[in-house]
Amino acid sequence: MSLYDIPLRTLSGEPTTLGEHRGKVLLLVNVASKCGLTPQYAGLERLQQRYAGRGFTVLGFPCNQFAGQEPGTAEEIETFCSATYGVTFPLMEKIDVNGEDRHPLYAELTRTADAGGEAGDVTWNFEKFLVAPEGEVVGRFRPRTEPEAPELVAAIEARLPA
Repeated sequence: MSLYDIPLRTLSGEPTTLGEHRGKVLLLVNVASKCGLTPQYAGLERLQQRYAGRGFTVLGFPCNQFAGQEPGTAEEIETFCSATYGVTFPLMEKIDVNGEDRHPLYAELTRTADAGGEAGDVTWNFEKFLVAPEGEVVGRFRPRTEPEAPELVAAIEARLPA
């Protein structure tokens, strides 16, 4: 099964898959509204605005597994993201990214190693996975890597369709 075939749900509960974004460069990020890293939403939205017209999108996956930092309902998450950070990129339903109830998408993503060669569990909110237009995971960036960090921007730009 490819990443494109794994069943997902939007934040509003509608069934979807990554297949809706086939052919685009994707940045998949587990997000949280009450985290010290929450201001990264601003950088993620700037990436979305800068590259959306070139075949790129950010996808946010709310997760409450790290110190209960995403306690809200879907409606509360949506309101917070749009009102506070003007988020326009798609948000999915709240999921687990680690452990027994890890979402199948993250079971696949966490097989990818970061720049230091480490694969395995997501370490905190705002861990980022870069997916090439063909559906291959081509990069993993740990939570403290800012969305507009040179190494992440370079990786995105290297994969954008010509």
